[in-house]
Amino acid sequence: MIKEIKSFSQDETEQIAEKIGKQLKGRETIALISDLGGGKTTFVHGLVKGSGSADKVASPTFTISRVYEGDKFDIHHFDFYRLDDPGILKHSLSEAITDANSVTVIEWPAIVEGVLPEDRLTIKFKVNDVNERIITLNYPNSLSYLLK
Repeated sequence: MIKEIKSFSQDETEQIAEKIGKQLKGRETIALISDLGGGKTTFVHGLVKGSGSADKVASPTFTISRVYEGDKFDIHHFDFYRLDDPGILKHSLSEAITDANSVTVIEWPAIVEGVLPEDRLTIKFKVNDVNERIITLNYPNSLSYLLK
């Protein structure tokens, strides 16, 4: 299933993600795709907030991964932008994906495509203008509860 949403500000992008974050149960995998500055980390801000975590979100571009602790589950946030090969991080990603008490979010997921489950939410951000984004959500029926 595919759903398209327009966002006209960072706040609006974060609110869209917050709504999804409130529906998370644990064990979901979310792949975020866009060019640099597309809104991926802004989206993660909203997911983390919606999940009930009070942790401060920062882009993991240089650290590659971060974990945000919530009451019901942790959000594992990976950013593979700087890597040609995920190496040992492939193992960490696999563990996070299969952990029922985790939600896994991946920026620049192409490098780990073989590790990602088919049953995932893929979100593409297209920049139309400085503040305008077209957010395309591609998801299986099993994850349709995230978009209520």
